[in-house]
Amino acid sequence: MRRMEIPRLIIAGVSSGVGKTTVTVGLIGALRARGFKVAAFKCGPDYLDPTYHSRVSERPSQNIDSWMMGRDAVIASFASASRGADIAIAEGMMGLFDGASATGEQGSTAEIAKWLGAPVVLALDSSGIARSVAAIAHGFRTFDPDLRVAGLACNYVGSRGHLDLLREASGGFPVVGGLPRRTEFAFPERHLGLLAASESAISQPQLAAWSKLVEEWFDIDQTIEIARSAPALVVPEDSAHIVGGTRCRIGIAFDDAFHFYYEDNLRRLENLGAGLIRFSPTHDRDLPEVDGLYFGGGYPECAAEELSRNRAMLEAIRAFAAGGGPIYAECGGLMYLSEGIVTLDSRSYPMLGLIPGKAVMSDRLQALGYVEVETRARSILGPAGLRFRGHQFRYSNLEPPPSDIENVYTIRSRLSGAAAAEGYRVNHVLASYVHAHWASNPLVAHGLIDSCVAYAKRTR
Repeated sequence: MRRMEIPRLIIAGVSSGVGKTTVTVGLIGALRARGFKVAAFKCGPDYLDPTYHSRVSERPSQNIDSWMMGRDAVIASFASASRGADIAIAEGMMGLFDGASATGEQGSTAEIAKWLGAPVVLALDSSGIARSVAAIAHGFRTFDPDLRVAGLACNYVGSRGHLDLLREASGGFPVVGGLPRRTEFAFPERHLGLLAASESAISQPQLAAWSKLVEEWFDIDQTIEIARSAPALVVPEDSAHIVGGTRCRIGIAFDDAFHFYYEDNLRRLENLGAGLIRFSPTHDRDLPEVDGLYFGGGYPECAAEELSRNRAMLEAIRAFAAGGGPIYAECGGLMYLSEGIVTLDSRSYPMLGLIPGKAVMSDRLQALGYVEVETRARSILGPAGLRFRGHQFRYSNLEPPPSDIENVYTIRSRLSGAAAAEGYRVNHVLASYVHAHWASNPLVAHGLIDSCVAYAKRTR
């Protein structure tokens, strides 16, 4: 074990929709304007909020999820990503105490805050309230005596006078600031949530506007002092096995259609000797020279016409699969590997056809929540009996459900306990709707690397 000193802070919420992301983005920008190097984090499985953190911090934002990763992996990931930073800022998920259980803290922002010894600034929608802010503060401060709620961020204030009133009403409890409603700077959304900040719809001036508002409406010095009040963090010695040299090369599909990846998963592949090569299934005409392919989630339905029209890339991937190349796909990646994508306007766009069935979009959520996976047979991830954890969040179904190929996953819902067969395998192709986090079982990353190394030995 070792001790790590780093100022840190979690921006949590009374609930979803109270402005956690804008406070986090604005605070990171304001701190950077003061010369701070900021490590950014997102509690929970969200892929989109970290893209905003990364844009403004200019370094990758890491997901830290207590249910999928466990305590030691969360602390280790936090410590590793905080190296070289002056301060760490994490954005919470949903409400502070919301998580994988209705009656316990498992999977919640509160659990992570306690693991990290991080003080919490609680964001709330303060429109239409005054003295009630004291009751909110009292409830959240006293609900869990082992958690330190150290300040409030009172968003959607009507004026500076309103913010002053809230400070007076709080009875001396720190109100570090708040933000007025600025619809002209609001981040646009679509069916999975915010647009990814890497897309052209999110401009640098838009991000900078929130940083300037935080500079104007927050007590930055007070916020920094709260972060500096965090005690030393006890960190397990890093037991990750890092391989020198490149054992294999893995193509990472990365563009506007595919960009949902956990940074921790990618780092695990690199530590095991994988050279990661990004390519665009939407725009590139051919594959890079690789020994495996990894298709993450994203928005293939929004680029369905372009993906379908890029026949050169489709043929290159089909040829790679026909030659025994390992291909692993999650959610949006599964949609691309299917026979086609049917969009909400009922148009059908042919895709790779490596997995039977078409991904049919719906205007309603089709699956949401944590799942546990157990492999029923050997695959490119390793032998039968592997268990790992993940998350689903999708608006499509594979129709008809493939019945003539092997399902190598048993997926069990964290909430309902219901089990289902999934994990579609055809030769060395494996695709699923599950977004897996390999911190739940590091052997999964080892298995994928071993499959890619074996392919490299056969073909080089």
